[in-house]
Amino acid sequence: MQEDDSEGKNVTAAADLTRDRQKRERETWTKVLASLAETRDKRLFAELFGHFGPRIKAYIIRLGLPAASAEEVTQEAMLSVWRKAHMFNASKASASTWIYTLARNLCIDRMRKEKAVEYELPEDEVDPSPRHDGEHAILEQRMKTALGTLPEAQAQVLFLSYYEGKSHSEIAEQLGIPLGSVKSRLRLAFDKLKTHWEAQ
Repeated sequence: MQEDDSEGKNVTAAADLTRDRQKRERETWTKVLASLAETRDKRLFAELFGHFGPRIKAYIIRLGLPAASAEEVTQEAMLSVWRKAHMFNASKASASTWIYTLARNLCIDRMRKEKAVEYELPEDEVDPSPRHDGEHAILEQRMKTALGTLPEAQAQVLFLSYYEGKSHSEIAEQLGIPLGSVKSRLRLAFDKLKTHWEAQ
């Protein structure tokens, strides 16, 4: 009986630690987004892009969009984060909740467009404006240029993580490298991307 109690306490303690870690992580990214809203610092945006980009793409794929469309919606979502950061209110939502909501809304818009026969837009819903297409194209080109500056090993893991939505363990298995190497390559890649963005 004592052993069962001990195991139960260990499980509870582990769950508490996980919740605490997740809470700290949410608070950290909320502070980063709030700072971006105030400063428009491209380095902060690069951090948000690096963290949320792969997660948003995987989320959109789970919602039902194919990988190619999910990639486009992810880029639109992260561009919306940049454009609408001033609208973020940390007292109403965490950064992750706010960003995922943006992504979900864009995903629904895309699904409605791609399945116009099955979905009908309400009359009072305004179609997304194309006025930011130029800004989107510039940002996309800058990101491609930044990715081109990375060593091949780092670019490879970044591509598999962001563009293909693979987990760290899946990447490690595919490339035949330790999980720690995947994480360190991604960390180095994001550091280089931040340095590149600083120079812009």
